[in-house]
Amino acid sequence: MDFQKRHALIKEWMREAASMILASFQEELTVEVKTHRNDLVTNMDKAIELFLIKKIQQSFPSERIMGEEGFGNQFQDLKGTVWILDPIDGTLNFVKQKRNFAIMLAVYHDGIGQMGYIYDVIEKELYWGMKDQGAFCNEEKLPVVEDVSLKEGLVAINSGMFATNRYHTTEMGLASSGVRMVGSAGIETVHVASGRLAAYLSYSLCPWDIAAGKVIAEEVGLVYKKLNGEAVDLLNNNGIIVATPKAYQEILTEYLLKK
Repeated sequence: MDFQKRHALIKEWMREAASMILASFQEELTVEVKTHRNDLVTNMDKAIELFLIKKIQQSFPSERIMGEEGFGNQFQDLKGTVWILDPIDGTLNFVKQKRNFAIMLAVYHDGIGQMGYIYDVIEKELYWGMKDQGAFCNEEKLPVVEDVSLKEGLVAINSGMFATNRYHTTEMGLASSGVRMVGSAGIETVHVASGRLAAYLSYSLCPWDIAAGKVIAEEVGLVYKKLNGEAVDLLNNNGIIVATPKAYQEILTEYLLKK
């Protein structure tokens, strides 16, 4: 796999996509409800996905694409090279706040993450990682995370989980230094990867919510697992935890597996 060629193209595509999103702030969005009132899709989600798919197909026509809005291929396996993309992660934030959303794209080969990209459009921060080559924010390499415990760090918890105390998340939050909620799996994952959080948990994420962040997280020494401690399944939805090794072990044994 020619990592440098792909890397240059992906950076160019993501910045073009970001410019399209920023330009849309001057236009009226078309907003539709998918599964419930907090699960939205806009004309820009669809436009960005189609834009990225076209770019990938032009440069890598034999490779398959998994996209949130359904314009890619259908999948029963992850054999070969697969692109996994989320055109706007945090669509509710995009619609309501015009911030705290990201473009996410990953490249996997035979089910193993090779490259992951999360672009915080408003902050102009492109987080990216390559297998066995580290992770970066723009061009600055991220250090391996400090292995802080739960009590030493902040945690991000999906708001629905926290509000209902699912998986004992209220007690978990009280045991930490504090709880923070953004509403974007990608942004919250890179906040763990950059040392701003000790952990992030969500109870139902799709493959495109997970793929890019997993590559980045593992390159800085984080644990990225299902809530039950099993490996993530990129053909299905997953409850996930991304955390420092110490915080992961505490959260898993003291809260997630607690009856």
